[in-house]
Formats: sequence, C-alpha cells, structure tokens
Amino acid sequence: MGPLQGVKIIDLTTVLMGPYATQTLGDYGADVIKIETFDGDVTRLIGPTRHPGMGPVFLNTNRSKRSICLDLKKDAGRDALLRLIAASDVLVYNVRPQAMERLRLGYGVVAAVNPRLIYAGVFGFGQDGPYAAKPAYDDLIQGATALPALMAQTGDGVPRYVPNALVDRIVGLTAVGAICASLVHRDRTGRGQRLDIPMFETMAGFVMGDHMGGLTYEPPLDRGGYARHLSRDRRPYKTSDGYICVIVYNDKQWENFFRATGRDDLRGDPKFATFAGRAVNIDTVYAELARIFQSRTTAEWSDLLSRADVPVMPMHDLESMLQDPHLVATKFFPVVDHPTEGAIRTMKVSATWSDTPAEPARLAPRLGEHGEKILGEVGFSADEIAALVRDGVTKTASLQD
Repeated sequence: MGPLQGVKIIDLTTVLMGPYATQTLGDYGADVIKIETFDGDVTRLIGPTRHPGMGPVFLNTNRSKRSICLDLKKDAGRDALLRLIAASDVLVYNVRPQAMERLRLGYGVVAAVNPRLIYAGVFGFGQDGPYAAKPAYDDLIQGATALPALMAQTGDGVPRYVPNALVDRIVGLTAVGAICASLVHRDRTGRGQRLDIPMFETMAGFVMGDHMGGLTYEPPLDRGGYARHLSRDRRPYKTSDGYICVIVYNDKQWENFFRATGRDDLRGDPKFATFAGRAVNIDTVYAELARIFQSRTTAEWSDLLSRADVPVMPMHDLESMLQDPHLVATKFFPVVDHPTEGAIRTMKVSATWSDTPAEPARLAPRLGEHGEKILGEVGFSADEIAALVRDGVTKTASLQD
C-alpha cells in the first residue's frame, strides 16, 4: 500500500526518461498501464537477454507496470485509449506535443474526456521558444547545457558526455515531483491540468545552479563556474595501490585531517587554514591532497580517515558496487524470480515511508501481457476484445496476470 495507492496512470512513454518517471510512480503505489506499439518499447532490445524483448534496460525501467499493445493510429485503438483515460488520473507522454496533436490526443481532446486528468508531457523544449518542435535526446541536452564543456575543463581538454543517461533520469524525477504536486492541486480543487516538463530548461537550471557564479550579477563578475567542481584534482585520489574517494570540506574535517596526518605545516598555511583561503586556492589544495594520498594504501587511508571522522568512500566499479557492505546489509540489490526471465537482480525503492511503505508492485511485463485484463476493467467484453485482436488494434501475450 504505497503512498500513491489508488492513482491510475496511463504511460505513453518509451526509452528512459518517461519510463523512469512512471516506474518511480508505480513503485510508490500507482497503477501504471504502459501503452506499447506492437513492436514494444525499443529498450526491450538493449543489452544481453535471456529471451527476446526482455533486455536489462527495459527490466530496470519498467517494473511496477502493466503492459497493453494498442495501435493508436487506428480509430479503434485511439478510442480504446480514450476509454482508459476516462478512468485514469494521470497521462504521461514523451513525444513532442505536435505528435500528440497528430494522434488527436492533444490536451483539449483529452481534457474533454476527463477534466480531472493530469496531462504530463516530458519532452525536449518549452513550447514558447524557437526550439519547441526540435527533437531532443540526453546527449544533445547534455551538450546544450555545458556538461561536455565542463568535463573538458577538468580533464584533457576534450569534451565528453557523462557516461550515464543523466538528463533522462533528472528530468524523469523532476516529472515525478511535478505530477505529485499536480495531484495534490487536483485533489484540492477538482481540476486537472496540462503539465510540461522540458528537458532543456530543467537541465539548464540544474547545471547553472552550481555554475552560474559571477554570471549571476549584471554586469557579470566573472565567466561563471564553481571553482571547486572544476579543479583538475577533484577526482578519486590515487593511493599507493589503488584509488579512494575523500572530501575534506569544513574546518573541523580539516583539523581532523591535519591531526591524523601530522601535517602541522598545512595547519599554519593560510591557503589551507580557513574555508575562505581554501576556496581561493582550491587547485593548490587539491593538488597537495593528491600528492599526500599516494603515500599509503587504500585500506590504510580508509581506516585512518574513518577513525578521524573525515568523509571517505571506496571507488567502486559496477561489479564491486554489488558487494558494497552497506548495500548488502540493506539488501539494495535483491535477486528475485521473474516469471519468464528467471533469477534477476533488481533494486530497492530508495525512499522509505513510516506509514505507507513502497515497493515494486510487479516485475517488468512481457509485451502486451496484461492487455485483456486492462481492457476488461474499462468495460470491454470478451467479444469486443477478440474483435480488437482480429482487427490488429491490440494483441495479447500468452502469459496473463
């Protein structure tokens, strides 16, 4: 009984940004109905698989959902979707709004069917600017919001994308918050509304919140950028036998560090002695730390800094993260039995609630797995469903919930 128990969501999203948002809402207790084409979400094809159409990206972004196939280009498919929408609380889509209009599923049409509906679009750009109709992908938005340029400043001068679908996931989580806030407003007023969550504007604020710097002022005081984040030695530190992640940040932590390492010389150096001094000389400070950490092993540093109450963590790779003692103790990566895929490793819901605990309602569905049941819930008879199958409007899977 998660906190969103009783909320029904129509998920018209594909790939990652929208599906990640709707998976989170499903994990929180909402009933999420994923509308798929006959080919299914393309992420079904990404990565190693045991069975076609059940790749790891799909499995890890589409749990807590039910799947139905509908051909929305056919009138009967669109009409079936509108019947589902009439009984739902939220519709989430991540194509451009112009595409929704072409499908005759724009906000005006949908709101007429269900005035209480939250109509949430996650797409590239705000609709009041010249980029309104442009396509958008994670890599493009990373580039347009300066992330590769910032990466170049901290490395070898070559711009690179962050090796993670950072934009998709950040915008997806932004959508979760916006949808939940809209549901609160709807429950207070009885009115639904259209909700746009643009990637470009969301990430512009996300990045520039750190890096606006002197550009905050008019006229500017500098060219922007947060010096500590851009220091070349702000990275995992090389030890004598590996790497370690350490941050010595506030005055108390620095005092503990001086004491633990016996570096009284740094305690008296104005570049190291105060927060203000360190901020102005951050490149010098981080370069000196990089030299210091090469003097001991990773294990020695981890023990020493932990006892000194200086923040320290291991630098994991993807495999070693699965064995992290904290994540093992909290059972963050449970191995569960999927109905068709067998034993798979999944991830816990990270947030916890004292009264309404949330956990995945079901594992990721096969394509069209729940179609007949979903249609039956909004009044389609067995004969009507059979006709939709015959006419190529929907298709069913052999495994039913």
